Amino acid sequence: MSTSPSSEQPAAAAAAGPAGGDGAGPPVSPGLRLAGAAVHAYTALGTVVGFAIVIAAIEGEVEAALWLGLAALFIDGTDGMLARRARVKQTMPWFDGALLDNIVDYLTYVFAPVVLLWTTGHLPEGPPGWLLAALPLLASSYQFCRVDAKTDDHTFLGFPSYWNVVAFYVIVLDASEPVVAVVLIVLSVLVFVPIRFLYPSRSGVLRTLSLALSAVWAVTYAVLLVQYPDPHPLVVAASLAYVVYYWGVSLWMTARAASRRREERTPA
Repeated sequence: MSTSPSSEQPAAAAAAGPAGGDGAGPPVSPGLRLAGAAVHAYTALGTVVGFAIVIAAIEGEVEAALWLGLAALFIDGTDGMLARRARVKQTMPWFDGALLDNIVDYLTYVFAPVVLLWTTGHLPEGPPGWLLAALPLLASSYQFCRVDAKTDDHTFLGFPSYWNVVAFYVIVLDASEPVVAVVLIVLSVLVFVPIRFLYPSRSGVLRTLSLALSAVWAVTYAVLLVQYPDPHPLVVAASLAYVVYYWGVSLWMTARAASRRREERTPA
């Protein structure tokens, strides 16, 4: 959701008026304003990528769909940094970049991956398949509307709707229908469980290491696609090692936050 939104939320108009020179902050030049608009357009490009993933899935172009999924990950992983550099809060305070990012993320992280799971035959036919497909769609619809989906210390609260990653591993590893069903059910439930999940690009904890490992994981994603449908076991292991790291750090952050809350409730 990076489920999750990475673009900046709009600031109040009083913080920086349309002219950008009201004395509330540094003047906003036309070039910087153009840069802010370009960043939002870059984020919005994700909607086109999401559409292309769905079309590729329907046409049976599985590898193309997964490559497009990597492109969506790249856009989502970089637009937040660009938004902060372009000071989009000040340059376009009337535009809700966070809402745009949520729309894009839902399309590329939730809707398109579920369509891909359906078209590749990894969901059962009939009502059971419809039910399994509905679980992530509905759970993530709820999560994307939660105001506390991201915590003040930059973590995701509840499983951050990484259904694109789920679909990637299901397809590359050719997971069976029972395995897929269990994964979809468990992760859909975890959307509602207040586990703090790592936000690699924003979390202060282990940020440099997490960003480096995220980059390595993206490389393994590409390598596994090149090797598809016969991925090398070592590349699979390297890729899954990051998943283990991600969950391990997330559970550690959850335990640490719980410990802090207990300390705050304990009388001095």
